[in-house]
Amino acid sequence: MPRAVTLIRSAALSDVAEYAYAATAPAESRLIFLAGACPLNDDGSTAAFGDYAGQARKAVENMETVLRAAGASIQDVISTRVLVASSRQEDLVKAWEVVRDAFGEHDVPSTLMGVTVLGYADQLVEIEAVAAVLDS
Repeated sequence: MPRAVTLIRSAALSDVAEYAYAATAPAESRLIFLAGACPLNDDGSTAAFGDYAGQARKAVENMETVLRAAGASIQDVISTRVLVASSRQEDLVKAWEVVRDAFGEHDVPSTLMGVTVLGYADQLVEIEAVAAVLDS
């Protein structure tokens, strides 16, 4: 099945970023706007207490579940925003590495942000995403 997302890179910008700088989708694609994927277990409890990487893994897993329900996959994501409840860069990096690895070569444009607090008790990570698909 053809993909709607085209990742854009620029030789004029540094190649140190671990993601594409932009992405496009054709006008005929269906956009899917995901609510922030949280690290919640099936019973509503927060997964991986105190563990930035563990919470990022659970948030990615939950994001993939929602993408499947919308008829998409992680390869259809066009951009992400990764929110991490910390002012420490090393905590942000722990979460980012999990997200980056989950996307593999489909290194979508992403924003990584440290925030003061997130919505659920003991929540450290949340991942927002937009996807684009071509329906047959």
